[in-house]
Amino acid sequence: MAASYLLALDQGTTSTRAILFDSEGTARSAAQVELPQIFPRPGWVEHDPEEIWRAAVSVIRRALANAKVTAGEVAAIGITNQRETTILWDRASGKPIHNAIVWQDRRTAEWCRTMARKVGDKELGKRTGLLFDAYFSGSKIAWLLDNVAGARAAADKGRLAFGTVDSFLLWRLTGGKVHATDATNASRTMLFNLKTQDWDDTLLKEFKIPRGILPEVRDSAADYGEAQAAHAGAAIAIRGIAGDQHAATVGQACFEPGMIKSTYGTGCFVVLNTGTKRVQSKNRLLTTLAYRLKGKPTYALEGSIFVSGAAIQWLRDGLKIIAKAGDSEALAAKLTGTGGVFLVPAFTGLGAPYWDPDARAAILGLTRDSGIAEIVRAALEAVAYQTRDLMVAMQEDGAKPAALRVDGGMAVNNWGMQFLADQLAMPVERPVVTETTALGAAYLAGLGVGVFASPADIARQWKRERQFKPAMKAAERNTLYAGWQEAVARVRSR
Repeated sequence: MAASYLLALDQGTTSTRAILFDSEGTARSAAQVELPQIFPRPGWVEHDPEEIWRAAVSVIRRALANAKVTAGEVAAIGITNQRETTILWDRASGKPIHNAIVWQDRRTAEWCRTMARKVGDKELGKRTGLLFDAYFSGSKIAWLLDNVAGARAAADKGRLAFGTVDSFLLWRLTGGKVHATDATNASRTMLFNLKTQDWDDTLLKEFKIPRGILPEVRDSAADYGEAQAAHAGAAIAIRGIAGDQHAATVGQACFEPGMIKSTYGTGCFVVLNTGTKRVQSKNRLLTTLAYRLKGKPTYALEGSIFVSGAAIQWLRDGLKIIAKAGDSEALAAKLTGTGGVFLVPAFTGLGAPYWDPDARAAILGLTRDSGIAEIVRAALEAVAYQTRDLMVAMQEDGAKPAALRVDGGMAVNNWGMQFLADQLAMPVERPVVTETTALGAAYLAGLGVGVFASPADIARQWKRERQFKPAMKAAERNTLYAGWQEAVARVRSR
């Protein structure tokens, strides 16, 4: 049989998955392993890189076995990953020198404040499209170099390698032969110049990060070497890499300027395609890459929310007031409202457009009438309110999207998607395939290996499963949103 399958390795914040797709974009099998979170101190979040690696090999093998497909039938692997999460490892042994510092981690907030005063958000934005926040990889690299014994000396001698999770997995899969990343992941480090499409030597000097530890930057669909035969039974070409939100943009076929998608997973990330134009936000959104193909960058505006689905996970695992995430829909639907209860899920600070690392989560407006259902509904409503925060900022930056394409685990919640459409006063479109992050990685691998000739081939595969149309009256919508804004103001640190 000809090699026609595409294998997506999707390494996320809470799990590692492999999904096998055919050339029509249909999932044929999947395997998943949950990823435990490590919380060494309040506001600190880590992962064990070795646990990530073991899970990656396991899910690749299981996805193939579940479909009764051999490695020889797979045309290519595409990798997608939690983006800013940072790993440093020893080039000789391949072993990490510390746990991975996760994108949610806030330990470098003070470093960012210091650098913001020294370099300035405006200058950083001009070069990278970002602003100073502990979210991004650059500050995490600096922390590791300064706080792990011997790390800086080893880095200066060329003995260490840095990578986001994609780069670490690529290194391991290729047996240390390829140290590379794609342009989308590079664009989330605070070290990548969007204009030159290369690492920025001025920023590297300011941050005291040796260029020699950085991976080579390649297109999102490119030759990334081969996964060694030991991992899957035969060598498999690796031909696509993109950060999770960029992969989802591809999976949602948002290839034209003005098209917009929102992914609801651990966090919520809204990405607006701006084409060949780098739009500098006046409302504290990020300028980033949607993807880069054949050396040509396509840019985007992004709004990043740190907690959406993670709030429901907290209700389940922390408060234990629901048994499973899916229970939230029925609880929310049985109420006519929350009775004035708002949940602001600032567990690791607030992302766009506030960028307040010291804000903390709160449930406000509780009365003796408040119960579990009100709190659960407030958590779901918070997802829509946060998305509206981002949409307002994008519209003030000149965006005029006609509809929002949604994906991710929370997108299957019909009540939540209807409330989202009501808050945005905009149609919300859910595709047939909601696992668009993995699908996007598979599509990029397919472009890289020639299964697809162009993005237009991919766009033809996108199909809408359901459209949610706004039904709430403007007065009610705006009253609810005003309550949300008041709740956010009460938890902010400044």
